[in-house]
Amino acid sequence: MKHEMYKHLTFRDLGDVRGKLVVIEGGQDIPFEIARAFYIYGSDSTVIRGQHANRNSEFVLVNVAGKSKILITDGTRKEIVELNKPMEAIYIPKMIWKEMYDFSPDSVLLVFANTHYDANEYIRDFDDYIKERQKYKKGDGNK
Repeated sequence: MKHEMYKHLTFRDLGDVRGKLVVIEGGQDIPFEIARAFYIYGSDSTVIRGQHANRNSEFVLVNVAGKSKILITDGTRKEIVELNKPMEAIYIPKMIWKEMYDFSPDSVLLVFANTHYDANEYIRDFDDYIKERQKYKKGDGNK
């Protein structure tokens, strides 16, 4: 199912009697070349991560272990996606607000980005995000 705010992705779940293998290739399995990867672990169900939007970065999130929930909003619509299978992910384009939360004790949330880290492209205040998002939708913002 395709959404403007995100897209579900399913990776190849390979393996044999030795165990499972999930393949994720930039530009093929995800819609961009990977410039950065990081993972979140050791968070508990009370922790909220993210709480920002990015002007330039696109992301793919996959829980390689455990589960977590992702709140995604464009300021008008809001969706919550639970990630709990290592072969399923979501793609989040730029200028979408995201919050990751409700981490299981064994959660490892792997994140791929199409850009290197740049603190200046983060929008960390939701009210500022709404203002920038309106400009972005009208074509006046950073595209």
